[in-house]
Amino acid sequence: MAHEVDQSFLVLPMRALADAALARARALGAEHADFRFERVRSAAWRLRDGRPSGSHDTTDLGYAVRVVHGGAWGFASGVDLTMDAAARVAGQAVAMAKLSARVIAAAGSDERVELADEPVHSEKVWVSSYEINPFDVPDEEKTGLLAEWSGRLLAADGVAHVDASLLTVQENKFYADTAGTVTTQQRVRLHPSLTAVAVDEKTGEFDSMRTIAPPVGRGWEYLTGGRAAGWDWDAELARIPGLLAEKMAAPSVEPGSYDLVVDPSNLWLTIHESIGHATELDRALGYEAAYAGTSFATFDRLGKLKYGSEIMNVTGDRTAEHGLATVGYDDEGVEAQSWDLVKDGTLVGYQLDRRIARLTGLGRSNGCAFADSPGHVPVQRMANVSLLPAPEGPSTDELIAGVEHGIYVIGDRSWSIDMQRYNFQFTGQRFFRIENGRLAGQLKDVAYQATTTDFWGSMAAVGGPQTYVLGGAFNCGKAQPGQIAAVSHGCPSALFQGVSILNTTQEAGR
Repeated sequence: MAHEVDQSFLVLPMRALADAALARARALGAEHADFRFERVRSAAWRLRDGRPSGSHDTTDLGYAVRVVHGGAWGFASGVDLTMDAAARVAGQAVAMAKLSARVIAAAGSDERVELADEPVHSEKVWVSSYEINPFDVPDEEKTGLLAEWSGRLLAADGVAHVDASLLTVQENKFYADTAGTVTTQQRVRLHPSLTAVAVDEKTGEFDSMRTIAPPVGRGWEYLTGGRAAGWDWDAELARIPGLLAEKMAAPSVEPGSYDLVVDPSNLWLTIHESIGHATELDRALGYEAAYAGTSFATFDRLGKLKYGSEIMNVTGDRTAEHGLATVGYDDEGVEAQSWDLVKDGTLVGYQLDRRIARLTGLGRSNGCAFADSPGHVPVQRMANVSLLPAPEGPSTDELIAGVEHGIYVIGDRSWSIDMQRYNFQFTGQRFFRIENGRLAGQLKDVAYQATTTDFWGSMAAVGGPQTYVLGGAFNCGKAQPGQIAAVSHGCPSALFQGVSILNTTQEAGR
């Protein structure tokens, strides 16, 4: 269903504020200036054992002016919705650029901020793909559905507690710059989650199992529309109690080398940590070293680094329908695109903003600038980074059938990776032993460990399009001051051979 931008946003005086701010920046000699007006509404509901345990509904509204003056960045933001105030904020941004230029010169650097060219996008409007805006649904209906789902789980044998939550966001942005680009956008996203907890009263042992439904750039229909709207909630809720009971009684894994069939509900997070962050070019160049880290995939290895096996093809994508990082235009006025990051196992691309694209001579930005609020400056952020399926690839069952001794991994849980995105360890929600091509019951205390290039180099098969799922997270953090971004990662099921498996209980006891 096609939607229009919320009228309550369109009546705000953003165009007049933009005109005042950009005119002032031009008058003060800015080489470039952009104006961003945002309204970000975030709401969440939490239930414990079917009863409300907390909620919030907040709106962040304001605007920001960013300039390049004298070859340096300047930035300022405000909340006073008058043209005089907007002009003052522009003046503050220019003053900050002048101060930055003096500091840079005093440090002996001659580096100047220059932006890659981008076509002008005049009066463009973009709205994300959804049917029912969750903010149009009464709160009682939201909490009522979560309570009903919690009740189903609590009624099952062996389920002692249930945590349920729903996160929703509506993000409106207006952007204008001195080149003439003007864009207006609206994005809606939500993340439902339920976790069932089992407790053995005799031993005190406990464990949990969470739904594997991903967060999505969809609307309320995701919770009520069944499989056709993206997820079969009835089927998943029906499965969880039995799976949790089996997990409680499952044997602990024997450490060793195993073949893994990894479900998209787990593999998306490995993609996020070992490919998504590693191919952010600002990290690879060292600009995030003080906080978010660096990358083993350094710029000198572009076109040379063997990232994985030849069946590995990964894209960066700001256009995927229902993707959490999907936009029409980024926060520098760059139109959304899709491009290759890894092709036939080799590193062939990075994620860029306009400054990094110009600095490295890579041409046009691929639209990865994002700020999570009007009070924050845009930084290079992750696109939807996805592993492509094989066009005629196997089903998950067929991948399992080809494994003699292995483990099938479902759902994400804990993870650990070094600051260069190279050495890592991941656990999951569910682990099934594979013997002679068949599932042979659950295991627990499982973690897989590898280096990034060894893991992706061990990928022996990728599933077909029928196994592809768009996973993701609401809470990817980066930058100082810290910013949060939502991002999706699509992938098929995949087979990895000879992966090191640890027993997490044994490791914790060392």
